[in-house]
Amino acid sequence: MAEKITPRAENYSEWYLDIVKQARLADNSPVRGCMVIKPHGFAIWENMRDTLDKMFKDTGHVNAYFPLFIPKSFLSKEAKHVDGFAQECAVVTHYRLKTVGEGDDRQVVVDPEAKLEEELIVRPTSETIIWNTYRDWIQSYRDLPLLINQWANVVRWEMRTRPFLRTAEFLWQEGHTAHASAEEAMVETRLILDVYAKFAEEFMAMPVIKGRKTENERFAGADETFCIEALMQDGKALQAGTSHFLGQNFAKAFDVLFLNKENQQEYVWATSWGVSTRLVGGLIMTHSDDNGLVLPPRLAPIQVVIVPIPKPMPELTEVAEKIAASLRALGVRVKIDNDDQNRPGFKFAEYELIGVPVRLGLGARDLANQQVEVARRDTKEKTNVPLDGIAQYVADLLEEIQQNLFNRAKQHRDEHITKADNWDEFVDILENKTGFAYAHWDGTTETELAIKEKTKATIRCIPLDDDIEAGQCILTGKPSERRVLFAKAY
Repeated sequence: MAEKITPRAENYSEWYLDIVKQARLADNSPVRGCMVIKPHGFAIWENMRDTLDKMFKDTGHVNAYFPLFIPKSFLSKEAKHVDGFAQECAVVTHYRLKTVGEGDDRQVVVDPEAKLEEELIVRPTSETIIWNTYRDWIQSYRDLPLLINQWANVVRWEMRTRPFLRTAEFLWQEGHTAHASAEEAMVETRLILDVYAKFAEEFMAMPVIKGRKTENERFAGADETFCIEALMQDGKALQAGTSHFLGQNFAKAFDVLFLNKENQQEYVWATSWGVSTRLVGGLIMTHSDDNGLVLPPRLAPIQVVIVPIPKPMPELTEVAEKIAASLRALGVRVKIDNDDQNRPGFKFAEYELIGVPVRLGLGARDLANQQVEVARRDTKEKTNVPLDGIAQYVADLLEEIQQNLFNRAKQHRDEHITKADNWDEFVDILENKTGFAYAHWDGTTETELAIKEKTKATIRCIPLDDDIEAGQCILTGKPSERRVLFAKAY
């Protein structure tokens, strides 16, 4: 199966597309820029969604759902917001079709008599329609905080697309919260940033850097944008999640006021935050290899597969079912492969390709020796393990694999954060070593854009945990208060 996958060293982009196709994650669709998420890919997203949903609810949030269509006038109420999304919007202008012609010439056309009085925007993000709704929901400080999340699809008409990483339609969650003070809203913004980082590191096994975006890179309509940034195997960065402090911008745009404890009218303070199916792309590029998909056990749809060798037989199936029952009792997602059409070698390659973390091979000789062959996907190591206590052994192994994948990704990330003290070092890092260039910047958008123009690298974030360090901007030589992280990015 691996011969169908382009090696990473040969062509990383083709390797990624091959993994998506061969591991049965997604297909192209007849709609330009959209994808069909296949069951295996969707099962990974479901595990992400369910894990995050619990984390949101554990921090006091509840789910709701808002319309897919947004009146065009809503977007114009927040100037920065509309500027940020204007070129990506899909617009609905009519509400009815009709047929014209006869026989073979019969065709469907838009009914010109069915033009909408006001055009509708297919949701690129939901701040506007949600804040229009919040105006009716919020009257007093007693109505706050309002902590709402929705799971939805959005449409942004991207010109250059890639499955999961950038598509015209994608799945995501978007949180929209309302607060009585700036301090409460900022606490919420940072809380969600921590939730995202915890999810990325503890479930995706993907190390991230928490940081603040520059003014130029902020979400349209936000006062501050915070992000988690990851590094892929090819040395490019991936923005894996964002949390925005919106100030009172949307409250003012939609006239959302509340009566505070001093009996005075005041505008509400807001946040919004989101992650999307882009995380599936990040998962692929963080861990996978030239043999196929590699999945962290906590998100793998199938954590363990049991393969009877050479084919299913009653005595093998009986033992396999006992092992599976013991694993399920420990919360492990397990499959018994009872297919008698394909040979074990084919099955082994198949499960390696789709990223099953642990494979158990069980044959007559294994039964005679009261053992089972255990193969782990991350290192490809095989071990014979006694049947007695096999369930706990495998459960412990899954945790070991989870930690190993994180450690491996973190080592790669840390080895590709490099200080640059002058322009030549900066360019050399970006072009040759790749990864994050940790360099001084003079704080101006003009310089930020000039660096992007010269190198295609952007400021990924201003790290939150770093110390102030005075220096000189690598491009202009002007004074700089601290280093920031530059990288080429997806």
